Amino acid sequence: MDASKNKDKLKYTNMKKLILIGFATFLALSSFAQNGTKNFIDQNYIELTGTSEIEIVPDEIYLNINLREKDTKNKESISQLENKMFKALKKIGIDLEKQVKVLDFTSNFQSYWLKKKDVMKSKSFQVLVHDTKTLSNLFSTLEKVDISNINIVKVDHSKMEEFKKEVKIKAIKNAKENAEILAEAIGQEAGRAIYIGQGYSNNYDTRPRAKNMMIRGTVSMAMEEEAPDLEFQKIKLEHKIMVRFELK
Repeated sequence: MDASKNKDKLKYTNMKKLILIGFATFLALSSFAQNGTKNFIDQNYIELTGTSEIEIVPDEIYLNINLREKDTKNKESISQLENKMFKALKKIGIDLEKQVKVLDFTSNFQSYWLKKKDVMKSKSFQVLVHDTKTLSNLFSTLEKVDISNINIVKVDHSKMEEFKKEVKIKAIKNAKENAEILAEAIGQEAGRAIYIGQGYSNNYDTRPRAKNMMIRGTVSMAMEEEAPDLEFQKIKLEHKIMVRFELK
């Protein structure tokens, strides 16, 4: 019985402590609200959405080159095709160690035992070029050695993160500039920013879009003596951000 009373007494004491702490906190907050600065909701403010857009010429163009034994008239082996491709790429200034990597290597060896057909091998490579002139030379040079199974996968820029930062800065500066113009029109001033939203950026499209050349799936073209003039559409970055400025 005594133990039960002690438990009830302890609960009552703890409850009194919690009530006192809560009351003290309420008084402190009330005092701060009366003596401190206003919440931004209670202030006069002007709200603007800043926007910015920049276009970037891609300096990273990624290609897939697929070598398959059955694609050649003379049934050249994968190693022969690979050597021809490497020589052609070196000829136009491609660094094989830095700009070329193997993606896949397969064969239909299993199918050979089931259907008794010739064993055919294939090998895929990814090649990185940095400008459309080199890209044009690549198509032309590889076509001359009967390699035309080339797919342009994506385009990008080596300094993309820096451009993303730049477009965000321009967007918030745009919001500030517009706030100052509108505030001045009514004889007031736009002061410090009292709220900055999260902002929204578009997901830039890395798919290749050429202006003077159709690219769809596998590219196989009859090349002239001179490489074609290729020009990719620029990568577009956009950013929007909502900002509230104190209105004086």
